[in-house]
Amino acid sequence: MDNDKPFAPQVKHEPYWWAAAPRPTIAAEPLPAESDVAIVGSGYTGLAAAIELARGGRSVILLDAEDAGWGCSTRNGGQVSTSLKPSFSALTALHGEQAAWRILREGINALEWVTHFIAQERIDCDFVRCGRFHAAHNPSAYETLAREATHRPKGLEVEAHVVPRAEQRREVGTDRYHGGVVYPAHASLHPGKFHQGLLDRAQQGGARVFAHCRVTAIERERQGFRLQTARGVLGARDVIITTNGYTGIVTSWLRRRVIPIGSHIIATELLSADQARRLIPNNRVLSDTRKVVFYYRLSEDGRRLLFGGRVSAREVHPAMSAVALHREMCRLFPELAPTRISYSWGGLVAYTFDTLPHLGRQADGIYYCMGYCGSGVSLAPYFGMRLAQRLLGKPEGATALDGLTFQTRPLYTGNPWMLPFAIAYYRLRDRLSTVGSNR
Repeated sequence: MDNDKPFAPQVKHEPYWWAAAPRPTIAAEPLPAESDVAIVGSGYTGLAAAIELARGGRSVILLDAEDAGWGCSTRNGGQVSTSLKPSFSALTALHGEQAAWRILREGINALEWVTHFIAQERIDCDFVRCGRFHAAHNPSAYETLAREATHRPKGLEVEAHVVPRAEQRREVGTDRYHGGVVYPAHASLHPGKFHQGLLDRAQQGGARVFAHCRVTAIERERQGFRLQTARGVLGARDVIITTNGYTGIVTSWLRRRVIPIGSHIIATELLSADQARRLIPNNRVLSDTRKVVFYYRLSEDGRRLLFGGRVSAREVHPAMSAVALHREMCRLFPELAPTRISYSWGGLVAYTFDTLPHLGRQADGIYYCMGYCGSGVSLAPYFGMRLAQRLLGKPEGATALDGLTFQTRPLYTGNPWMLPFAIAYYRLRDRLSTVGSNR
């Protein structure tokens, strides 16, 4: 096989998840004149907010420029974790020990909530508490992982098992790592099916979804807001923006505060059951400690490897990103060199300057929730639900992130011109920190 063209004959440049959960067909209907709440974006965040609001008695309209869930809600890797990026020490230095504890506790809350929500709502999305193996790309990273796993502040303890390099083949079929940590509570799900389950429950609750209805302007009025859309004008008492990595110029204040980063995934051809077990013996989700991270897992049927990472600073065609991902996959698993790609796709995640999610209300009264930094499967619906509770006036809508400054930088307008330089730097640093250690 030509490793520059590692594609199966019928390769599809679209998410693997869409095969079992196609983008929903939503009947076109006239846009109503008024609604209590207009939500811009119909991914996990917007739908979770809509469910809470509709069940709270509000009339809710969701507006999306594309098909419902077309963005990263149906393009992600389906890994469910407690992940908030900053460490306890880093957050303590910025916000104090008590605030740091509360912020990190929100990540644990998010995983607990989404687990309970899926069970309570009986959402059929292949949810499995499979555990995560977080692998160290060099010896120093292993020491840091092991120390943090065994010395967590009281109240932030999570079950974790340290796996030294000599034993890591129990978790992953490669010798290129230096051990790691297993987090048994972490999970996997089918992103497309999860989105469909949220969509069904939002619609059953009375929320109405308008796909291919791009919002072109939002104007403040005396009694609320006026939204100009591709299908007419909508008046709303409240507006929530949940566009995350797809935030555009209509909401320029928010666009200046999120950094859209392309994340890409490939799915292999069908593997034999024996080969799949060699690669990931315990069917866990996997990630590593590199700054330019790679993440991977088996498909829900255990027959394909889904391998993702940030191999490009900008949006590129999936055929281009697939070649780079296949190369990295084969460095970890040389036995996959003859294995071709059956699906290749990408999407945009939203990072923030402090690597924390942000939810709240702008000075003009518009609510927002976004910036999950690549960990949105649990964080997005959880914080979407909390924001809706806040809008409803419920005290449980308060979070540890309330009141944090949503940072931007001078001259930044939403076009991440700095990304190619940053990713090149971190990729070089990852490579140099690995040289001489993979022996």
